[in-house]
Amino acid sequence: MKVKKAIIPAAGWGTRMLPATKSVPKEMLPVADKPIIHYNIEEISAAGIEDVLIITNRGKSAMEEYFDRCPELEDRLERQGKVRELSLTRNASQLANVYFIRQQAALGLGHAIWCARRFVGNEPFAVLLGDDLVMSRTPVTAQLVQVAETYGAATVGVQQVPRDAISRYSSLAVTPVSDRLYDVTALVEKPRPEQALSLFAILGRYILTPQIFSILENLPSGHGGEIQLTDAINILCQQERVLALDFEGKRYDTGSLSGYLEAHIDFMLSHPKVGEWTRQFIQDKARQL
Repeated sequence: MKVKKAIIPAAGWGTRMLPATKSVPKEMLPVADKPIIHYNIEEISAAGIEDVLIITNRGKSAMEEYFDRCPELEDRLERQGKVRELSLTRNASQLANVYFIRQQAALGLGHAIWCARRFVGNEPFAVLLGDDLVMSRTPVTAQLVQVAETYGAATVGVQQVPRDAISRYSSLAVTPVSDRLYDVTALVEKPRPEQALSLFAILGRYILTPQIFSILENLPSGHGGEIQLTDAINILCQQERVLALDFEGKRYDTGSLSGYLEAHIDFMLSHPKVGEWTRQFIQDKARQL
């Protein structure tokens, strides 16, 4: 089992971040000095994956422009001797082979993944949700790829969430395999707290096998009237082994204003160029309160 392809579903409207996302894709909002989706492509590249499909909708062409070359800008920077800026500009188009397809109807995450079936073919693949940004020593996708390739099984990235928050996520029934690794026996999408199978929730990272597509093709609508990827994985784990890795790293929900701002601050603090300035700025501001 070798993971060589990745999918980023990015067709959502970003309603939690309006009005900014009325004209700017939420995945293109900057965290420190790069858009959110750039970090996700970096994470994919660090896992040794070269081919990425981004699933979009109408009005998100800014992502296609971002991952394309811009000869006019590059030529101008080169003539001005701006070596660092030229390198940063070219970096986005050199991280991976990035392809795009549009989800024609907003039928849910499961449907978005199903739209990628021809891109994936008969191979295992990674999925990264564009809203979820993770700061970690080892990129989360690389952590999942290592487990999936070692055990030859689909693997989802999980962490425990507070009980009053589990209704925003999927909840998993799990049995321990080893430190931080579990077998998945069942899943439920957005349960009420009393319906939760555990407090482990999938937080935007998956390695899936191509068997998921035949399940998605015949899957009825689930929570919210949408085709739910969680429901498909629930069936998958009855047919083959599915693992859950309690991954190392801090996850940010950049689709919410509070999560986005927290990510922005933390990534600024860790930035080699402005980290110390950011730390001093925050301390000065705190003294003024």
